[in-house]
Amino acid sequence: MIRAAIVGIGTWGRNLVSSVQGTSERIRFVAGATRSPDKAREWCAQHGIRLADTYEALLADPSIDAVVLATPHSMHCGQIVAAANAGKHVFVEKPLGLDAREASAAVQACAERKVTLAVGYNWRFQPALRAARQMLDDGTLGKLLHVEGNFCGPSAYRSSREHWRHDRDEVPAGGMTGRGVHVVDAMLFLAGQIDSVYAQSDRLVHDYGMDDTTSMLFRFRGGPTGYLGTVIATAETWRLQVFGSRGWVEVGDVEHLHTWDMKVCRIDPADLHRKARPELRHFAKASTERAELEHFADAAAARRPIALPAGDEVHNVAVLEAIVRSARDAKRVAVA
Repeated sequence: MIRAAIVGIGTWGRNLVSSVQGTSERIRFVAGATRSPDKAREWCAQHGIRLADTYEALLADPSIDAVVLATPHSMHCGQIVAAANAGKHVFVEKPLGLDAREASAAVQACAERKVTLAVGYNWRFQPALRAARQMLDDGTLGKLLHVEGNFCGPSAYRSSREHWRHDRDEVPAGGMTGRGVHVVDAMLFLAGQIDSVYAQSDRLVHDYGMDDTTSMLFRFRGGPTGYLGTVIATAETWRLQVFGSRGWVEVGDVEHLHTWDMKVCRIDPADLHRKARPELRHFAKASTERAELEHFADAAAARRPIALPAGDEVHNVAVLEAIVRSARDAKRVAVA
């Protein structure tokens, strides 16, 4: 049983705790810290979580094995390094950071101190996404040609002008940091790392805060192309579609925090003029938040690494940096 502390007890931090607390035999939250303790005190008491005064107090507590960070993006890398220096395993919400060099240094610190670091890309635990990867690996979809997606919603309307989520330094390229990085991670899982990006990003609704309309074109290192759009001043929707030389698969709906269904449509080589109808595939219901936390707990118990210095978690940050530069300079940018 990994004894964890939750750091950042807002909506998403509470969701992570609730996904495992009292039901998992592999991880349990025993402590926490937040910038607004009075707002969290009653909830923590209900869930058996003792509140510490500071993050540093959690790191100094020998009864805590790991910290789970649900904090503002710019704080992640510094908090990770501090946890590694204290010998604590770390699960951090996405993105890993906002600067690729800082992100790489944070991963390296965990590697050197032999503590496990995981990043909260829970889409990788979706059975449908894993099935799509298998269909690429076994040739069912043929050669991968293109992948596209979007992740949209009314995020721009949900926070006040003063909230950190409207700080352009905290949320570069608008919906990319809160939403789009999930789609990028799914694309990395399916198509490999990204070689270059062309992006455009604008603020079209408010006269303050983050951009609300961002779109990107990708070239993957293996040759496939990609498209991603994230509009955070519209109604909820998300979609991911993968095109191969023998057919395509698609996932998407309004709500993404449930077990996805998947559409599969394949070419009939015996009748290329027939417009095949897609079939709908269902998967056993499961919690991706619980799956990612228990995966982290198992790795931490074995002191097995998850995020690696040259891995997708750091590459995702480099992609985000390239998107910001491309949108600023209006040109295609190579991903470092």
